[in-house]
Amino acid sequence: MLIYKTEEEIEMIRASAGVLACAHGEVAALIREGITTQELDRRAEEVIRDAGGRPSFKGYNNFPAALCISTNSVVVHGFPSKYALRPGDIVSIDCGVFLNGYHADSAYTYGVGEVAPEVQALLDATKESLYKGIEQAVAGNRMGDVSYAIQNYVERKGYGVVRELVGHGVGRNLHEKPDVPNYGKRGSGPVLQPGLVLAIEPMVNLGTKNVVQEPDGWTIRTKDRKPSAHFEHTVVVRKGQAEILTSFAFIEQALAVHV
Repeated sequence: MLIYKTEEEIEMIRASAGVLACAHGEVAALIREGITTQELDRRAEEVIRDAGGRPSFKGYNNFPAALCISTNSVVVHGFPSKYALRPGDIVSIDCGVFLNGYHADSAYTYGVGEVAPEVQALLDATKESLYKGIEQAVAGNRMGDVSYAIQNYVERKGYGVVRELVGHGVGRNLHEKPDVPNYGKRGSGPVLQPGLVLAIEPMVNLGTKNVVQEPDGWTIRTKDRKPSAHFEHTVVVRKGQAEILTSFAFIEQALAVHV
């Protein structure tokens, strides 16, 4: 069953998204050679808890951390660890915030220092595909229109779109119906109606679409060990144009200072 949100509920999700944006910005400011992924996780949790929220992921099905941190060939669901970032790495930071009874969820993939040109092109295309999908998340369209827009954009560039993992509805629960695949056919799937809140999250591989799960039961890695990128926004379906509730603004400010 699809759960449509009232305007009051959307405002609650927007508040969670505001805390989430701040946490992402703080993490973005720390990303550099030599920092451990555990340090990034600790800072995100501090920001979230200082704002009165809690990390959506910590404890979810026994996940041990506030952030999913996925480097290089890890697609999603990587654990923070003592691994220190190296020049040329890419690192996906996926974070959720639960505040006042509602979740928001977003992700961003960073290059550490200078990355290989083909890897930077993957990051750029994956981020752009997120917005291609969001453009289709309007009342009267179908879910397949969102999915097709993402798939068509990245596959035309020769990348692989992960099938096993998808976006999702979000609200009182971190994962709600409907699924939001990053591949599909135009005109298929449920009709989108105003008030549906979705986490749209392309996961795109430099090589093939195939992935494997590590023995820890969480970490998803590309089968060919080539890099993978991941970007995500929480959005609400509206008439005419989707509204993005999460923000990359603090991330982009932090990255501008890095440059």
